[in-house]
Amino acid sequence: MRARDNDGPPSRSFGEAVAALTPRLAAAGIAEARREARLLVALAAGVEPATVLGWPERRLDAAVETRLAELAGRRAAREPYARLAGRRQFWSLDFALSPETLDPRPDSETLIEAALDRLSDRRAGLRLLDLGTGSGCLLLALLSELDNAFGIGVDLLPGAAAIARRNAASLGLAERAVFTVGHWGEALAGPMDVILANPPYICSELIDSLAPEVARFEPRAALDGGDDGLDAYRALAGETKRLLRPDGIALFELGAGQATAVAALMAGVGLRPEGTRRDLADIERVLIVTRH
Repeated sequence: MRARDNDGPPSRSFGEAVAALTPRLAAAGIAEARREARLLVALAAGVEPATVLGWPERRLDAAVETRLAELAGRRAAREPYARLAGRRQFWSLDFALSPETLDPRPDSETLIEAALDRLSDRRAGLRLLDLGTGSGCLLLALLSELDNAFGIGVDLLPGAAAIARRNAASLGLAERAVFTVGHWGEALAGPMDVILANPPYICSELIDSLAPEVARFEPRAALDGGDDGLDAYRALAGETKRLLRPDGIALFELGAGQATAVAALMAGVGLRPEGTRRDLADIERVLIVTRH
């Protein structure tokens, strides 16, 4: 017999809640539905997912049931788990998200790897610039590896800059990072040793065909690259030429199949494309650029 909570309806165990939620998530088209059900039960209960897996007999109280019902409805509507949790791990660091920031993807860690491979002295007092910073994940991840570097993050959306500041503070990097609202680097002066950017690069007409987690819940301004997906790179080419130190490097995240076109845009303003870095799916994910 199921236990009762304060003489109310029988309370469910963690295991029963997971079992009930799994088919609902599967019917909504969510892959790994049982795993996601465990994550939602853990989030509602305020415990680690391992607790749900290891102690399935633990019971949910009424407040947890209410919270779980809300979370389940949102996830069944395809709101991403990271949005429900309000957090995402990136480069083994914990980042808060907001409606105005992209949900950082593991593919973007390729940019950090490429930058670190190109920096011969990780203790140098480098100046870093992250254009379109969002949650600040790129800039803050790189700063976490460069003890004497200082970084500036710029975003068009005030809410993104605010959450990036919050992330810098929570990671102990606030004294080495400044976040500001602006259009790319227009209000800044160089020179910068490293420029990073994960700009909008999806063709406008394709956004609505993306997975619901992306099309419905990611900020459109962070996705929409214009008719050909290259509008942001056109702006970034000129800004990079103006702001990058002659011996500095710039690294741009790319959409699949965009490497040749973006390299041509950079070369067209006098920058030197120096190759790409592939992600774990063997997609050219990062373009590396220097100045002549």
